[in-house]
Amino acid sequence: MPLWRLPDNLSDVLPTEARQLEALRHKALDVLRTWGYEMVTPPLLENLSALTTGTAQDLDAVMFKVVDPLSGQLLGLRADVTPQAARIDAHLLNRLSPTRLCYCAPALRSHVGDAFSQRELLQLGAELFGHAGLEADVEVQDLSLQLLATLGMKDFTLALSHSGVLAAVFATYPALQTAQSAVLAALRSKNRTDLTVLCQTHAPQAQDLLLALAGAYGSVNDVQASNFAAWPAVAAAITTLHQLAARAHAQGVAVMIDLADLSGYGYHTGVQFAVYVNGLTTSLLRGGRYDAVGEVFGRARAATGFSLDLRTLASLLPSRSAMPAVLAPWADDADLAAAIAQLRAEGHVVVRSLPGHATEQDEFHCDRALVKTTDGWQLKTL
Repeated sequence: MPLWRLPDNLSDVLPTEARQLEALRHKALDVLRTWGYEMVTPPLLENLSALTTGTAQDLDAVMFKVVDPLSGQLLGLRADVTPQAARIDAHLLNRLSPTRLCYCAPALRSHVGDAFSQRELLQLGAELFGHAGLEADVEVQDLSLQLLATLGMKDFTLALSHSGVLAAVFATYPALQTAQSAVLAALRSKNRTDLTVLCQTHAPQAQDLLLALAGAYGSVNDVQASNFAAWPAVAAAITTLHQLAARAHAQGVAVMIDLADLSGYGYHTGVQFAVYVNGLTTSLLRGGRYDAVGEVFGRARAATGFSLDLRTLASLLPSRSAMPAVLAPWADDADLAAAIAQLRAEGHVVVRSLPGHATEQDEFHCDRALVKTTDGWQLKTL
């Protein structure tokens, strides 16, 4: 294999994309800052057990692992920043009041869902620790929607779900616990035949509920708490989702509810949400409640948050045009140096043309030039 080729599902970020990513990162962090979220930057490498403990154990399957030559311990290259933010909240900050943290940092995955996904993410996220009430879920959802709008995303759909629904199923019909993975798979695929067989095998009395959940998706009007009056915990979860849906509708966002969308069950403990856009086969953004994630670090706290891959978001936005720049000759001239310094101090990009080379840049468009006249060095339009 040629040395210039990268491993599968890894790619370089070239100048124009890098500038777009940096602009998005800066704009996103500004939004998060105005909402009171404090930025943290955990290390890329950490003890494997800290990255895959408790609710984060599903990450173990997609994590790169290395042996630390100093300690001989097994380390992991993070696949998700969220567990690290939980560690910081629980063990380092250790505040009594709610804590809002945000981050924008690389994350690596050893495996991806399809041939077009990247294994290196630029994960942007926000986490709110320390408040178990619906107010925290509302804040995180509102923040995620404003963030996407500010970054230029339009015509997206918010999909709401609730992991408490399935928790209620297993609590009501404990016999289904032995077939948990199969029940999850059948619900996600809305396979009514498999659900019927599973119920007949393990808990016939659960059949009505599971089949109802498989069909409980669509608009807010299609999923009503009154249809689940026989199962109060499920009805209560739907009522919560309707409150969140009303918030999103008020912001002009399309909303759907899918009670069978249980991605992350075992990690999430309550409200879950995802954002979908045209042109992307998977969700652009995912979030939800994951209470007690910090328990393994010595302090259980209510927690909710969201994250997205900034590179994926950038790929959905229009390409940025080249940045205007000034072309300056290479000359040992004090007046030229002063003119260049002045332009750069004012924020202009000045590209010096090195002797014997044509100027080739994708990132910059030289639409002006410094030209020597009888009145000194002057800017001229090209």
